[in-house]
Amino acid sequence: MNLTRKIQIMVLVAGASIALLACGSKPEVVQRVHATPVNEASVNTDVNTSVDARSQVHEVVVNDVLHTEKYTYLDVTEDGKQFWVAVPRKEVEKGETYYYVGGLMKKNFKSREYDRVFETVYLVSDVRKDPIYTGSTTVAQALSNVGDEPDHVHDQDIVQSEEGISLEELFNNKEKYAGKEVEIRGKCVKINKQIMGRNWVHIQDGTGGEKPYDLTVTTSADVPVGTVVTFTGMIGLNVDFGAGYKYDIILEDAHVH
Repeated sequence: MNLTRKIQIMVLVAGASIALLACGSKPEVVQRVHATPVNEASVNTDVNTSVDARSQVHEVVVNDVLHTEKYTYLDVTEDGKQFWVAVPRKEVEKGETYYYVGGLMKKNFKSREYDRVFETVYLVSDVRKDPIYTGSTTVAQALSNVGDEPDHVHDQDIVQSEEGISLEELFNNKEKYAGKEVEIRGKCVKINKQIMGRNWVHIQDGTGGEKPYDLTVTTSADVPVGTVVTFTGMIGLNVDFGAGYKYDIILEDAHVH
């Protein structure tokens, strides 16, 4: 038997021995990862909503901060649990305590700038150093319809775009649009500014007859009352902000065209 053949036999024997030893060890657990991660450019699509995240005020300590052009990613800890939160870009201090309300949970969220996939991240409109509220009384004040009732829009000549839908279509087919991005054009009849880090706008488009359809929209845009505006955002159904305040339907995190 030549030397080459002997070496081949020795390698085969050694490999078989290693395989037998491995059989006695515990198998490696492999976590399943979705093949197609969600990326920053598609934050308004395929949203998985966490009801718990929406209905609680969160008090978190910031462990790390990662800035991108549009977002700031925060590695935070709350009640011993560590997770990631993403907010529109802002300066946040490590080691400090911050508060936020709500949030949309994303799985396999990809940051292009860091070429990194976050297994779970919560998209939040804002974080603050000051407590957002300390009890249900403040929640009630924040989420109730403060001030006069909005002026109704009657026979308003508001024409939706080819991609848009009317409030009548939306309210009559809520389930069809739940969790989907929609475009709606309407007149701002009321606005409550900077409640829980966002503006709360009421819009009407003249549909609904004597009792016009009125849609609540959360947005960072400051829309003057009386302005006709086009919003694009995600439709949420039965959204609970706590303290007994629940919206049957709402357009969330909308931006203005």
